[in-house]
Amino acid sequence: MASPQQDISHAKRAAFQVLAGGSAGFLEVCIMQPLDVVKTRIQIQATPAPNAAALGELHYNGVFDCFAKMYRHEGISSYWKGIMPPILAETPKRAIKFLVFEQTKPLFQFGSPTPTPLTFSLAGLTAGTLEAIAVNPFEVVKVAQQADRQKKMLSTFAVAKGIIKQDGLGFSGLNKGITATMGRNGVFNMVYFGFYHSVKNVVPEYKESHLEFLRKVTIGFLAGTLACFVNIPFDVAKSRIQGPQPVAGQIKYRGTFSSMGIVYREEGFRALYKGLVPKIMRLGPGGAILLLVFEYSYDYLLHNYS
Repeated sequence: MASPQQDISHAKRAAFQVLAGGSAGFLEVCIMQPLDVVKTRIQIQATPAPNAAALGELHYNGVFDCFAKMYRHEGISSYWKGIMPPILAETPKRAIKFLVFEQTKPLFQFGSPTPTPLTFSLAGLTAGTLEAIAVNPFEVVKVAQQADRQKKMLSTFAVAKGIIKQDGLGFSGLNKGITATMGRNGVFNMVYFGFYHSVKNVVPEYKESHLEFLRKVTIGFLAGTLACFVNIPFDVAKSRIQGPQPVAGQIKYRGTFSSMGIVYREEGFRALYKGLVPKIMRLGPGGAILLLVFEYSYDYLLHNYS
């Protein structure tokens, strides 16, 4: 990012990162939320029982089938179910992500005069892990909303209140699945930041602004796509833990790795990659949108308000 080198205070730079990151996160969520809903729906469904059709249970056979059935049974607004929690979480989430990433890079240079790919990866892992702690309650509420197949949508606050009333604030309630969220976000950001910054520093910059924009879009898209391939088993475990359990009143999915083991034993290896297509469709371009909006917004703030 070609930011000006004005001598501004750390607090002001941090404020700019919060504003730029919040703007990037808000825009990315609004555009990509339908694919996140579809991803969650596909991930939380197990292999259908033989009598599922007779009982009137819907089963989604892929991304477009899910979109079509949701539209028929729940209306177009269902594509944005659970959008308020990620919107509410985006500003602190992006603030934590980018601040921690930038602040921890020097800790992981290990004597090198400049950041290395290992530096970017470890800083990304740290940022993603801490980010997960802040956003996990919002993720629990979001998944509960996305899993609700009723046409009438409950408000975010009503869903959160119901979770707290029934299960409390602890690891079986509003903070359930936190280790899976930490694994998902930590691994994603390790690959995402590590790939993006390492490749961006290797691939030559273009003088033409539109070509430079396309260069960053391409690298951001590849970074998001690669990160999806690596972290999706954690995402499946998270959706199973935070989503509705197969039998009411019985907790089947508890720990991160034990949930992965159950999915693998009962549904096979491919089930650990459920929702990969909508996840890539969301986080591939979403990753590019996020980084570019952040970089250009941050650059604008530095140029105009320093």
